Amino acid sequence: MTPELTGTAPEAEEDRSEANYRVPGLERGLRILTEFSPREPVLGAPELSKRLGIPRTTVFRLLQTLESLGFLERADRDRNYRLGVAVLRLGFEYLSSLELTDLGLPLIEALRDATGLTTHIVIRDGRDVVFVAKAQSHAPVFSSVKVNVGTRLPAHATTHGHVLMGDLSLDELRALYPEQNLERFTKHTPETVEELYERVKDDAMRGFAISESSFENGISVISAPVRNDTGRIAAVITTTIPRGHIDASLLDSGLIDKVRNAAEQLSLRLNYRPSAESRYMKALGL
Repeated sequence: MTPELTGTAPEAEEDRSEANYRVPGLERGLRILTEFSPREPVLGAPELSKRLGIPRTTVFRLLQTLESLGFLERADRDRNYRLGVAVLRLGFEYLSSLELTDLGLPLIEALRDATGLTTHIVIRDGRDVVFVAKAQSHAPVFSSVKVNVGTRLPAHATTHGHVLMGDLSLDELRALYPEQNLERFTKHTPETVEELYERVKDDAMRGFAISESSFENGISVISAPVRNDTGRIAAVITTTIPRGHIDASLLDSGLIDKVRNAAEQLSLRLNYRPSAESRYMKALGL
C-alpha cells in the first residue's frame, strides 16, 4: 500500500460516513418548504417536481406528509399547497428568541405610539431582507399594508436593503451579485452593482434613507441603521407611511429624528459604542 493511499483512506471513509448520515426524505421535504415565498405562496406537485428534479409521485407523498404535520395546507380543491401554521409557529418561536427582537420590540412599539405609523425591525439574509419584528399602527389605513413578520423582499431593490448593506465594499457587493444586470422590480431599482453601490454609499453617508414608492406604489418608508457591538450594521428600524409621498408636515414633526433615535437606542442595547468621531459628527448634525 502506498503512502498516498494510506493518507487518503481515512478522509474518504469520513466523507462516506458523513454522507451516510444524510436523510434524503428530510432533505427533500425541507427543499419543498423553501420553494414557497411571498411571490409564490401557492405551488403544486407538478411545478415542485420540475423545479427540484424529484419524481412527481415522491413529491405527492412528501406533500401529504408535510400536510399531516401542519407544515403545509391545501390552498384550493386542486392539488395545490401553501405554508401551514406549523411553519409560522417555528418561525415566530425562533424570532422571539433573538436578542435583537427582544430588545427592539419595546422601542418600535414606542416609535409606533409616537408617530402613529407601523414600525418594523428588518435584517438582511444574503440577498433578501427579512422583517423580524412589527409594531402595527392602530390606524385603519394600515390594514391594507401586507408586510408581516417573516416577509422577505429583495435587498437590492429596497431601501431597507440599501441601508443594511451600508458596510459592504464594492467588491463585496460584486461577490453578492455576480450577475451583469440586477433584476428590476420598478423603474427605481438599480440596474447594476455599481449603481447599487452608489445608492448604498449615499444612504450610509446620510445615516438614514427615505423611499417614496420606490419599491411598491403608494408606500413610503424611512429607515435607519442599527449597529451591534462590533460596529457593523445588524438591522434597520423603519416606519411605513401608506402614501406615495411623505408630507412635509410629517418631516417637520421630527419623524426622521424619531426613527434615528430608536435605531440608536437599539444599537446601544446591543452594546454598540460610537467612536469619538461619530459623536462629533452627530453633534454637528452630520
